[in-house]
Amino acid sequence: MAPNDCLFCRIRDGLIPAQPLHRDEHCFVLQDIHPQAPVHLLVLPNRHVATVNDLQPGDEPLVGHLFTTAARLAAEKGIAASGYRLVMNTLGDAGQTVFHLHLHLLGGRQLGWPPG
Repeated sequence: MAPNDCLFCRIRDGLIPAQPLHRDEHCFVLQDIHPQAPVHLLVLPNRHVATVNDLQPGDEPLVGHLFTTAARLAAEKGIAASGYRLVMNTLGDAGQTVFHLHLHLLGGRQLGWPPG
C-alpha cells in the first residue's frame, strides 16, 4: 500500500479528521476507534512503515521512541502502576488491518492471557 492510500498517513496529514492525543517529530497517538480496554491508544510513527517486517537497520531509535512514548502515556492515563499491554500486530494472521506500523497500548482492566 502506498502511503497516500494509508488510513493512518491520511490522518497524520490532516486529510481525515482526528484528535491526536500526542504528536512529536517522530510519532503521533490516537484513541482506537474500537477500544478493547478502557485505555486503548495507538502509537504510530510519522513515517510510513507498513509492518514490522519493513523495519530497516537504523530504525531502532524510532521503535524505541514508540515504546517510551507508550510508557509515558500509560503513566499519564494512570495505568502504569497496575499494568498494561503493548502489542504490535504483523500481517493478517496476527490481526493487522491497517498496514502502517502501530503499537497498541491497552490497559485499565485485567487483561487475559493468552491474548488470541
